Amino acid sequence: MRFIFIVVLAVLVRATIARVSTSNVVDVTWKPVRRNTPQKQCRDACPGTWTALSAAEWVKVANPGWNVGNTLDAVPDEGSWNAPKLQEATLDDVKKAGFKAIRLPVTYTDHFTSSSPDWIIDSAWLQRVSDVVDMATSRGLHVLTNMHHDSWGWADTSQPNANITMIQEKFYRSWLQIGKKLACKSSMVAFEPLNEPAGSSEADAANLMKLNEIFLQALTDSGGFNSKRVVTLSGLGMSSTNSYAPMFVRPKHIPNPWAFQYHYYSPYDFDFQAWGKTIWGSEADKAAVVSDLSAVRGNFTDIPIIMGEYSASQLNCEAAARWKWYDHVVRTATSLDIGSFLWDNGLDNLQREAGIWRDQIAVDIIMSTVKGQTNSLADSTTDPNALKQETSAYIFHRVGEDVVDTSLPFLLNGNTFASLTIGGTALKAGEDYSISGSNLTFHQSFLEQYISPAATPGSKTNITINFSSGAPSQVEIIQWDLPTLAQYNASASVVPSGSDLLIPIVWKGLHQVAAVKITDSDGKYLFDDWTMWLPELQKGRGTKGSQWSFDFDHLTITSSALQTVEASGKTATFMFEFYPRAVGHGNYLNFTVTP
Repeated sequence: MRFIFIVVLAVLVRATIARVSTSNVVDVTWKPVRRNTPQKQCRDACPGTWTALSAAEWVKVANPGWNVGNTLDAVPDEGSWNAPKLQEATLDDVKKAGFKAIRLPVTYTDHFTSSSPDWIIDSAWLQRVSDVVDMATSRGLHVLTNMHHDSWGWADTSQPNANITMIQEKFYRSWLQIGKKLACKSSMVAFEPLNEPAGSSEADAANLMKLNEIFLQALTDSGGFNSKRVVTLSGLGMSSTNSYAPMFVRPKHIPNPWAFQYHYYSPYDFDFQAWGKTIWGSEADKAAVVSDLSAVRGNFTDIPIIMGEYSASQLNCEAAARWKWYDHVVRTATSLDIGSFLWDNGLDNLQREAGIWRDQIAVDIIMSTVKGQTNSLADSTTDPNALKQETSAYIFHRVGEDVVDTSLPFLLNGNTFASLTIGGTALKAGEDYSISGSNLTFHQSFLEQYISPAATPGSKTNITINFSSGAPSQVEIIQWDLPTLAQYNASASVVPSGSDLLIPIVWKGLHQVAAVKITDSDGKYLFDDWTMWLPELQKGRGTKGSQWSFDFDHLTITSSALQTVEASGKTATFMFEFYPRAVGHGNYLNFTVTP
């Protein structure tokens, strides 16, 4: 029945599309208008020779990869967002860390200098893209580049009044120009047509499949080595659930070696700090990852696969749970022969100006996992119904409490403890710590070098734990007390319309919000009341970015949350929770918002 529907749809579209250019049904009659034909005779002339790579070979040598996020994909220009302009030293740091490739997202939206029919891209912008590609390949880093946030705007075929003919024309002209500029790059360089294409319906998928075909045609027409170059193709949103027909249909006559690409941020609530889910690592959690990734592999048993983005941000996720997630996701991908590219928006992973990885343990886990090594990991709570979240990534000591011996469990996974160090100086077994099976006990006398009932709150030191194999782990010693705020209440009505409420904070411990519970004056959950069915540590919690956020100096209540409070006519309480996290533990602050 679905096949009959598609055939009928295709006939109707063929009959009407020439007259209805704004229909958002796939335009099967669109054909590229080739210009600059005098160049066609010499377009295949490239200096040097082409070293052929199959898509499987490219994925293998490019694994693991790193995303240059929020950089050339920033809108309107490189450097417009949080990440600085890309410097060569950054790529040196990326290669030194062990990454074999970069994914280079590029947004072209604000770099067109003319409109239909030519859609000329600014030559300086194309040169910048070319220069960055050369910066990477000259260091032995493979490159996967694309059109990125264009998918938000002009290339969004899912909009009700999308001008499909215009989009197709602009897409062809764009990739023709990009292709010509990069035509003679080596086989280290691969192309991806469009990041996370918008849409959800079969009609949207059909439009995307047409764009995939136009992309391939533009590469062929652009000459050079491009008809031999590795490309990646994807389904809507680059979701793993859109990897099957009719949501993804393989091109019939594809000249290029190709791989399927998808992105993985799952479970959403853990990865993006939604609804208080800070616990991860149960057998059910791990089984879900295996199921997700195996389903994609099952749809492409004969095609290489790239997980073009994945991440569990150190800004969002508790450390031990995060390390477990990285280990399991990358290990599962590796076992299924899926290449992986870590997403990095300039805040999550590499601190580019300093050349320091914000979570070196996560990077080490990725590298050792790709090599097939077994990692030992800090243990943590995995029961989502737990009332207290335990973690071996930290020793939390509260101001005013006595210092005692502290034992932490680890998941050795067949390894043994090798050594413990602080800044390269070895700790002394028996004196500073002791080992019992998979447990490490830090002695009171050792801990008192860093913490005491009266010690100033904050991070005191990091202990590196080395094992007989795999990545090291880390224990951070934290002296904590409740943070202090510049204010504890505000009126939603006095905050300028469309503005967030920024609340200055003085941190006194780990600089991270775990979750925020939001209730009105009647005790009802102000957002997502369905969370009443979730475990105790998740009930009534909001979502980071939607209702709340934080940075190094502020807690934030978003403008949309303020509007909801004002519209409700009731006072709301935002309970900001911090780590260590437990029901009734007292490590939280209430902020009151009146309408």
